[in-house]
Amino acid sequence: MAPSSSPSPSPPKCVVFLFAFMILDAAIVAFADLPGTWELIVPNAGIASMHTAVTRYGTVVLLDRTNIGPSRKMLPKGHCRYDPKDEVLKRDCYAHSVLLDLNTNKIRPLKILTDTWCSSGQFLPDGSLLQTGGDLDGVKKFRKFVPCGPHGFCDWVELKDVELETGRWYATNQILPDGSVIIVGGRAANSVEYYPPRKGGAVQLPFLSDVEDRQMDNLYPYVHLLPNGHLFIFANNKAVMYDYTSNKIMLEYPPLDGGPRNYPSAGSSVMLALEGDYSMAIIVVCGGAQFGAFIQRSTDTPAHGSCGRIVATSPHPVWEMEDMPFGRIMGDMVMLPTGDVLIINGAQAGSQGFELASSPCLFPVLYRPNQPLGLRFMTLTPSTVPRMYHSTANLLPDGRVLIAGSNPHYFYKFAAEFPTELRIEAFSPEYLFEDKANIRPVIDESPEMVRFGDQFDVFVSVSLPVVGSMEVNLASAPFATHSFSQGQRLVKLTVSPTVPDANGCYRIVCTAPPGGKIAPPGYYMMFAVNLGVPSVARWVQLVP
Repeated sequence: MAPSSSPSPSPPKCVVFLFAFMILDAAIVAFADLPGTWELIVPNAGIASMHTAVTRYGTVVLLDRTNIGPSRKMLPKGHCRYDPKDEVLKRDCYAHSVLLDLNTNKIRPLKILTDTWCSSGQFLPDGSLLQTGGDLDGVKKFRKFVPCGPHGFCDWVELKDVELETGRWYATNQILPDGSVIIVGGRAANSVEYYPPRKGGAVQLPFLSDVEDRQMDNLYPYVHLLPNGHLFIFANNKAVMYDYTSNKIMLEYPPLDGGPRNYPSAGSSVMLALEGDYSMAIIVVCGGAQFGAFIQRSTDTPAHGSCGRIVATSPHPVWEMEDMPFGRIMGDMVMLPTGDVLIINGAQAGSQGFELASSPCLFPVLYRPNQPLGLRFMTLTPSTVPRMYHSTANLLPDGRVLIAGSNPHYFYKFAAEFPTELRIEAFSPEYLFEDKANIRPVIDESPEMVRFGDQFDVFVSVSLPVVGSMEVNLASAPFATHSFSQGQRLVKLTVSPTVPDANGCYRIVCTAPPGGKIAPPGYYMMFAVNLGVPSVARWVQLVP
């Protein structure tokens, strides 16, 4: 029978409202059943963080660009920045970097002199933060931040006696086994160079130019230090194993299906935890925009939801493909102390850049690498705050994940669909739920410094008796920016069986990583993990 041409009668308004409330109630109940919780840490940080890094003193460095105009945090009186070439503020009395004290959640302004827009960074073995490149007057700059305690007055220092040979904008930094830093790529910079600088300066890396396309999808390449000492470098949809000591490509990996994955197409990547004999490294690359979305400035082109996973150290590596619950661009992948990966922030359509994305992806996802293919993803409690372009995510020593930034506009705009975001939040994974408190370990005693290969004791207490053995895992403090955490690393130590001692604690005999190829020298968050629940970390310095 043909349908009637007369319209169906509309339901009474009370029925519509009741139906709407039923949907809302169902959504609330469904969200309440999802793992993870959110909390507001700082209502107004004063800046929208584009770069974020956690220091060993319980503080967090946040950075925006210097030519963004007025921020919402003033510099101390008498500390204004003078730049006659700045098109917005030649006398700039606003902070574009701040320091967050995690103990008090207080913000202290920092003074940055040259433009850090889309720059790169990495912690050095002595715990200082090296910051490289940027735009305009910052494109060749090295900067350092030497962290201090919460009551100190440490600040950014521009290095006067050294600069990059090639301007680096959208580059990636990776600390190497000897503690030096390699700086890879950047816009119109298809080469690598080092800090401290090496003889010969920049070294050409043709792979980066080979994978460049009309969108420049070779920016912010994903760089991971493999346990064999070579680098896994991924750009666009291809990857190589690179011997930086001889400037040779040791292996070309198969292309990864699913389109471009780097800026401006904005997927993300992690290297999974190194464990056992440390000979195997597995790389995961997830998400990205469809090719052409950036060129066309299309904000509604759906993002990819595929992930590729590859054993980078295999003699015959192949990509294993799987799909996330959501398509996602500009997502951040954070290695948790357990070895699981939190995928958070980003959007479901468009590409990376100012005002080029829509449909924020509010749902975090937990990637569980030890589960079978098809069962690795778990959807978590959604945020209420869109985190789009220029947002960051960093693991904290207490096991939470700090979420900051989102400035999808030029300058600061608050009357917009996706406003500049000055709030700082923390996401707590399920392992921090109250019902797990009695199995959460506490590190009572551990060394502040260990040498490669040394055995050392960690003493831990737990409310309930320990069943089986605990893990002791080292997590680096990476430099998070543009959907990739530079230098991110988790190393699971070889440990003895967990045994009680005479004082009611548990003694764990740990063996430090054998060398810098497994864990470059520097400061790490050391977590004890009991039945998937991590302790609050203690900082330990790993030295040769």
